[in-house]
Amino acid sequence: MPSALDLRLEAAFNLITGPGGPIQIGSVERFGRQLPFITNAPTNLADYVAFFAMQHGDATFLVEGDERLSFKQVYLAARQVAAGLIDGHGVQRGDRVAIAMRNANAWCVTYLGVLIAGGCATLLNGWWQGAELAAGIEDSEAKLVIADPQRAVRLAEATHGAKVITLDISKPLAEAIAPITSAGGSADTVLPTLTGQDLATILFTSGSTGQSKGAYSRHEAVVQAIFNYVAQTAGIVVLLTQDGQMSDIQPATLVCTPLFHVTAEIPVFMQSLALGRKLVLMPKWNAEEAMRLIQDEQCNYFVGVPLMSYEILVHPNRSKYDLSTCKSYAAGGAPRPPEHVKRLAEGMDGGKPLLGYGLTETNAVGCGNLNENYIDKPLSTGPASKPLVDLAILDDNGNELAQGQVGEVCIRSVANFEGYWNNEAATKAAFFDNGYFRSGDLGYLDEDGYLFIVDRKKDIIIRGGENISCQEVEAAIYEHPEANECAVFGLPDERLGEIVGAVIWMKPGSTVDADAMCAFLGQRLAPYKVPAQIWMSNDALPKLGSEKIDKVSLRNQYREAFGAQAVA
Repeated sequence: MPSALDLRLEAAFNLITGPGGPIQIGSVERFGRQLPFITNAPTNLADYVAFFAMQHGDATFLVEGDERLSFKQVYLAARQVAAGLIDGHGVQRGDRVAIAMRNANAWCVTYLGVLIAGGCATLLNGWWQGAELAAGIEDSEAKLVIADPQRAVRLAEATHGAKVITLDISKPLAEAIAPITSAGGSADTVLPTLTGQDLATILFTSGSTGQSKGAYSRHEAVVQAIFNYVAQTAGIVVLLTQDGQMSDIQPATLVCTPLFHVTAEIPVFMQSLALGRKLVLMPKWNAEEAMRLIQDEQCNYFVGVPLMSYEILVHPNRSKYDLSTCKSYAAGGAPRPPEHVKRLAEGMDGGKPLLGYGLTETNAVGCGNLNENYIDKPLSTGPASKPLVDLAILDDNGNELAQGQVGEVCIRSVANFEGYWNNEAATKAAFFDNGYFRSGDLGYLDEDGYLFIVDRKKDIIIRGGENISCQEVEAAIYEHPEANECAVFGLPDERLGEIVGAVIWMKPGSTVDADAMCAFLGQRLAPYKVPAQIWMSNDALPKLGSEKIDKVSLRNQYREAFGAQAVA
């Protein structure tokens, strides 16, 4: 039966979306049926950004090191970037403009500027090496890349057809974005009038097929995703107000996950414009620095991959910092062990654990589990997020399964992505005809509608929230001229959730060992994709009747060996 918190959240949601409420729900036709639609949300991201940036005006929006920028300053700088892109660099409506930078004020302003200019913000994974970056550029057909110096060096070593603009993000914002703004454009530059159907973003997702695919979304989908999160936040605000716990300080969040990830992009960065929320940027994760920033900036919300909040919990210096303002420790990208959920609930000085489930393809919209509900059901990602998410467990033919039966987790909403760029086959395979997106995760719903994920259909590893395609790592191994056969799979890791493991059979007479193979792979793959554990086999790998490598038995065998090694 519904928990007391479920009933309170339901009542709060009805208040928010009911007659006279701030969020109005209507419907729109998609896939031959009516889907929920937030009718009073802006039609496009440019209007959304302009409205809320000016509404919050002089309040602090971005903090990076010693530089603090207000909402108004961020918007005006983004407007300058848009003008420079249009008049100085020839960006036209729908052009893909790639961004390859670490978290920085300049990343945020550049992203907004691309959208205001009518371009498609194409977010390249900052961990990628040169060849991976080049593949993303070529796949998205981006003609322009805006990069920080570190990524620019990698791009210079790769072959691609894009123009690279390098921003020195160590400088104050105005100087950092000067290579864009000084090329042309002014306050008189005419900006395009955008619609909900204009192309907005491309984010890259690793699936079972190896090379990352570019998932593209239109403005309407991204705006609706943002407002779905706003509705959830508004519900929590109602409860805090009722309980007399609503703080009068400005909401603030520590941004310690990469902005090129959908979790940081939509529920954190873009939602903050509507909430008037301050964002404190961390260029690189460090648990003690995170605690200092939470204390000094009075952050009330933390979100990261599970290992981050756990590292704060167990840090030997935690008692030296006042973390009392932080009431929520959210996680996404991977599950938390139930024991961690319990320890977080009991040991964070009143802060409570939360878990979100969403995908790049759903623009981060999916499920959420929080506070006492999460403690009671720590293995669940929670129920479908209102008002937009239609969550179903389907079989391989798209038929809905009974409550409790395991099937593929599927999500239908107006916030879903449009498809994979230049990949009609992958797009078609990702959707059922009735509009449900196929997540590739296997799970079931309990009697309260809570989702439990039990396995993955896709051959991927989730390392600290980063999706890694086993096939992509295997393909890199096979580039070695002495590699005969290999299998790549996930190994359990308490800190990261999973790490990459591989077993490799080399050609007879090869002297290549695990260290040499790691060095070889490090030249081809982002560091997080390089196997943490490699076993060199003396014999051919076991096969199935189809002559395919028996990865399941190999995974089980070597996971057991890895576990025994860890115990020893």
